[in-house]
Amino acid sequence: MPDVKVTYDKSVNAAYINFTDPQVSVRSAHTCPCDPIDVDGMINLDFDEQGRLIGIEVLAATSKLPEYVLQAAERLDSEGS
Repeated sequence: MPDVKVTYDKSVNAAYINFTDPQVSVRSAHTCPCDPIDVDGMINLDFDEQGRLIGIEVLAATSKLPEYVLQAAERLDSEGS
């Protein structure tokens, strides 16, 4: 199974799950926000120019993702240094 890169910034409680090859630079061509009422928060799906899902941004991450995922994520805030 390929590795999936997860980053987490505790200072803004946001996580990003990246599905792209770390060797290749891929930019988001389209972001599709999920309905905040249906998911009780904000989750954005990022797609590339071919319509492939390249990443998921999760705001209010501590209430949406399992703790072990956030603990294993690459930290982007000062606590990760």
